[in-house]
Amino acid sequence: MQELLLHCRPGFEGEVAAEMQQRAGELGIAGYPVAKTGEALVRFVCPQPGDAERLIRKLDFRSLIFVRQWALGSWLDVPAEDRISPIITACAAGPLASELWLETADTNDGKAMAALLKKLRAPLQSSLEKTRFLRPKKTDLPRLHLCFESGQRVFVGWSWAENAAPWPMGIPRLRVPKGAPSRSTLKLEEAWHHFIPRDDWDSRLAAGMTAVDLGAAPGGWTWQLVNRLMKVTAIDNGPMAQSLMDSGQVEHIQADGYMYKPKRPVNWMVCDIVDKPARSSALLARWLSRGWCHEAVINFKLPMKRRYEEVIQCMEHVQKALDAAGVEASLACKQLYSDREEVTCHARVKR
Repeated sequence: MQELLLHCRPGFEGEVAAEMQQRAGELGIAGYPVAKTGEALVRFVCPQPGDAERLIRKLDFRSLIFVRQWALGSWLDVPAEDRISPIITACAAGPLASELWLETADTNDGKAMAALLKKLRAPLQSSLEKTRFLRPKKTDLPRLHLCFESGQRVFVGWSWAENAAPWPMGIPRLRVPKGAPSRSTLKLEEAWHHFIPRDDWDSRLAAGMTAVDLGAAPGGWTWQLVNRLMKVTAIDNGPMAQSLMDSGQVEHIQADGYMYKPKRPVNWMVCDIVDKPARSSALLARWLSRGWCHEAVINFKLPMKRRYEEVIQCMEHVQKALDAAGVEASLACKQLYSDREEVTCHARVKR
């Protein structure tokens, strides 16, 4: 097992390759990426035995920006007449597992294999449990990933729940809530799932909290805040959904989100304005360094080129402003499944 398989959004393979190359280098681990635009998968190969496992153990998955999911393992060719036997044999080379995840790339070709995976799931599960390579009751064991590139080629790998995404392929199964005024509502919901432990939701997303939504119209993100029974100030020159205004929890102020200053500090600031990432990072830095909010979720729209470098510059800009203001805060950034040409940044001021 000398490589990691990395899932990402199609078209961002170059960003994953650049990120992994830098992060592995920081840990003193030699490796090289193998990436092809549009495949939604990146291989990161570590020639030195043991280095790939060392990398997946030492590198904090949650600190990765463009990687949706990862697994440690190797590729396997399987004949169409018997795919299961060679997979069972390959599993003998790795650890025991608690759960089986069947995956593909997030592409049209990958989705076309849904019928095959559905057909294979039951016999694979049964065979793995009979051979004791899969032990569902042992929840502390890693997860077994079988990522099918085609019907004859599969990546057999493992990931550890405490250092990986909690969903197959890193894709949460979220649905647009009934009554939400736009699909963008899923961006904020997914951000909460990614950045906030579920056990903390009741305290950090509590009823009665105050929030400001910059660039709110028509109210996709405001809907999430209202659904958590928060009091929301929605800033946008455009109209808000009438259902949100009828809730009695929303004050709509027609203004430029970048120019708005709150009268008093709020618990949350959220922002999904389409503008240059440098301007959005400056906005986040201002809100945090001046104590206008305790937590924030903001999207950075990305340029066409040097996107990884742009994100790093934005994060460094925010951190520099916090240091200058003497404010301690945790910063994290992720390209979520609901994101497109953007990444989502979360910040929380330390009390």
